[in-house]
Amino acid sequence: MNQISLGQYYPAKSFLHRADARMKVILSILYIVAVFLCKNVLSFAALALSALFLLLISRIPPKIVFRAIRPILFVMLFTVILNLFWIKGAGEPLWSFWRLHIYTEGIYNAVFMMVRIVVLVLGTSLFLTYTTTPIALTDAIESLLSPLRVLHVPVHEFAMMMTIALRFVPTLSEETTKIMSAQKARGVDFSSGGLVKRAKALIPILIPLFVSSFRRADELAMAMECRCYRGGKGRTKMTVAHLHARDFVALVLMLAFGTGIFFLNRMGYGYTMK
Repeated sequence: MNQISLGQYYPAKSFLHRADARMKVILSILYIVAVFLCKNVLSFAALALSALFLLLISRIPPKIVFRAIRPILFVMLFTVILNLFWIKGAGEPLWSFWRLHIYTEGIYNAVFMMVRIVVLVLGTSLFLTYTTTPIALTDAIESLLSPLRVLHVPVHEFAMMMTIALRFVPTLSEETTKIMSAQKARGVDFSSGGLVKRAKALIPILIPLFVSSFRRADELAMAMECRCYRGGKGRTKMTVAHLHARDFVALVLMLAFGTGIFFLNRMGYGYTMK
């Protein structure tokens, strides 16, 4: 649990850190669309190179960035296995056992899905949480959703809730690690036994974690009340964000990248993902 780095900001001096937070949210959305547009070997190769390029220009140590993948290793493994055995090919299977068959198409699909998940997590983390402070992210979301105020949508409150939830992910993971260490010191065993026994062993963790979460929420609400927080109505900002030429250059490059992915898919090189 202490390896979870989702929601943590890493200070550095890079192009991504200096970019406007609103533009980074837009770039993240466009990047997600490009990730799901990939269909063949060429497009996935370009996608992997784009993730490596983002990692280089972010100036964040790779070991810190790849920590974001650890919490989803089980999801990745499950997805790979599912695609490996689910996809049926046209020819003879490469391996068969009972009703389980592995085809060449299944291997391609499993690799493509793994690359897609890894790049999706790394790309969104580099665009947003690692290179954007929680305050800047809140302001960006509020600014982008501001047209919804016409429909009486509480945009400021919505952005604040999203940022608080994201900010408390590493805090709660650290709290979980402390609770598990305390319970292990009292003789609680989390690794032995069947599934039911392991599920019951989680109860001494979940109850203190819920109590701690509610206590932190109450303390946060009290602190906001003491500072006369009344929502976004009539509030001004100490730092006003401005779009620069580099932000529009990044947008043009992202649109060009998405267009390139589209044409690489149409080339029909190698296996096309189902």
